[in-house]
Amino acid sequence: MIKLIILDVDGCMSDGKIIYTQDGVEIKSFNVKDGFAIVNWIRLGNKVAIITGRNSKIVKNRADELGIEYLFQGVKDKEKVLRDLVDSLGLGFHEVAGIGDDLNDYNMLSLVGESFTPKDGVQEIKDMVGTVLSRNGGDAVVREMIDILVDKNNQRKELMAFWI
Repeated sequence: MIKLIILDVDGCMSDGKIIYTQDGVEIKSFNVKDGFAIVNWIRLGNKVAIITGRNSKIVKNRADELGIEYLFQGVKDKEKVLRDLVDSLGLGFHEVAGIGDDLNDYNMLSLVGESFTPKDGVQEIKDMVGTVLSRNGGDAVVREMIDILVDKNNQRKELMAFWI
């Protein structure tokens, strides 16, 4: 059973575009369907972590809004952060799923029990992950991953009971 999902931001939770205003203010867009799925995943008693190579106040705000407990930004070695997190939570890697789209996610994704990449992930990641998803980064691809994991965890009935 998957108990923890690891999310990359740029190219997964967002479409990978970084937009700056004339005043240097950074803008990102996030898909509400991803947010809804993340909140429900947490309501099911599961955990979520963001491990990203960049630092962004926007990402901190989004993580807080969704109730994501584990946020690691400015990470150069995602594998080390993942190892430390899994150890601190007393989990095995077989209980972890992750999504990433580029080479800096490779070592991290090679450790997890279930690995995913968006349809527009780089080829090297597509070649090594367990599942290439049908959606691009930022286009509810995290929702697609979570839906797959909810079914694999046999949590669909419990999830539906939240809403109907």
